[in-house]
Amino acid sequence: MGVEAINLALLAAAATGVQVGAAIVASRFAVAEVPPLTLAMLRYAIGFACLAPFAWKALAAHSVPATAKDLLAMAALGIGQFGILIALLNFGLQHIGAAQAALIFSLFPLLTLLLAAALGREHITAALVAGVLLSIAGVAASLAPKLGAAQSGHWWGELAVAAAACTGALCSVLYRPYLQRYPTVPVSAFAMLASVLFLAALALGEQWPTRVFTFSGQAWAAIAFIGVSSGVGYFWWLYALKHESPTRVTVFLALNPLTAALLGWALLGETLHPAVLGALVLIAAGLWLSARSARSASTRLPAA
Repeated sequence: MGVEAINLALLAAAATGVQVGAAIVASRFAVAEVPPLTLAMLRYAIGFACLAPFAWKALAAHSVPATAKDLLAMAALGIGQFGILIALLNFGLQHIGAAQAALIFSLFPLLTLLLAAALGREHITAALVAGVLLSIAGVAASLAPKLGAAQSGHWWGELAVAAAACTGALCSVLYRPYLQRYPTVPVSAFAMLASVLFLAALALGEQWPTRVFTFSGQAWAAIAFIGVSSGVGYFWWLYALKHESPTRVTVFLALNPLTAALLGWALLGETLHPAVLGALVLIAAGLWLSARSARSASTRLPAA
């Protein structure tokens, strides 16, 4: 793999980290009016519409047709990555702020590391583990105020976001063989289409066919931003996964808490607590250490 491709993959991973944080803030705004399953469905319906023309062109140039087994596997991964994950995240955002949700979602790299190591797809180094654990310490610091409160309240929001991170980690590890076998854009579009069909059926309980006509212009603007950015963002994400190891890619999601915290403060009026600021420092340090150590480790990995 050339240095240029590696740099592009890392740039794509970093851009995705920023996009995830911005989308979390926009989703936090939208869920006040749009139910979580409906929001997830609309998000990827728009994302699919953005990718479909490019997917068709790339698919026409690809000489190897996908097998039925691979199509089923990619559909299942799409439902997990684009459907279940986002529905859980949207549910969590109904109960906790954008910055805290983004911090919890930063568990993603550690979970990916553990899964990839268990499947023999990742070379583990002490520096890589230390970097990821620094990110986890940042998440713990963000939860400290609630843990220390006399009445901490329910934890459904935090649990939902943690479950979303678990889902994303599993899908990220399992995606890579299909991304190496088929073009990136068609895989992205097909996965999104599978999730849209799944969510459209699941969201019938939220009466989405009639409810979409009641959303305000501001809500639709947020939905449009989330959808278009997701279409572009997940192309970057899958491109990065195709050219880099899952842990090295997902560690760049540590950029999303910083993005979410700053945008949540600027646009939603969320308070930047000292614990959140300290958590951001720990997560940034973990990102730097993990990315630095993974560069040398990835050169020793056999092809997946």
